[in-house]
Amino acid sequence: MSAAAPTRMTAEAFLAWAASRPRGERYELSAGEVVATAPERAAHARAKGHMFRQLADPVEAGGLPCEVYPDGMAVEIDAATVYEPDALRRYGPPLDPDAIKVTDPLVVVEVLSPSTRARDAGAKLEDYFRLPSLRHYLIVKTENRTVIHHARAADGTIATRIIRDGAIRLDPPGIEIVAF
Repeated sequence: MSAAAPTRMTAEAFLAWAASRPRGERYELSAGEVVATAPERAAHARAKGHMFRQLADPVEAGGLPCEVYPDGMAVEIDAATVYEPDALRRYGPPLDPDAIKVTDPLVVVEVLSPSTRARDAGAKLEDYFRLPSLRHYLIVKTENRTVIHHARAADGTIATRIIRDGAIRLDPPGIEIVAF
């Protein structure tokens, strides 16, 4: 990495700063603290690609009014927290081509890595569900090919399922994620 990251920032300042970073440098903002993300391992990249395809293929095949993004799009939780999930799906008209953030994800996917494991299963779980649009948060564990599915019901409760094989049905109907 070229220069040291600032220690604390607002979401607005972070997004401008992160967009100016050299290709390959990746960061998130957690409660105002800038956090560098480590380079990915092959298993992580494979799982991320698999999950992206699982989200994108049915959207494209069904002509659904959704967009699916691989990593790179920022999800702003609040004025001090911005995450970059491994994949996400949102409902609605396409974002502006120059957009760098998504404020209304419906599905967020995080593939666990040694450096982010605790944050992905802890703070991010709580933070992502602060977004009213979020219905599904999928945490992928590559070492044992498991998907932990957190789903918000219509009454606001969040249910958790652990899937080692089989499919996860997501709304809108017709979207299924095959664990591995």
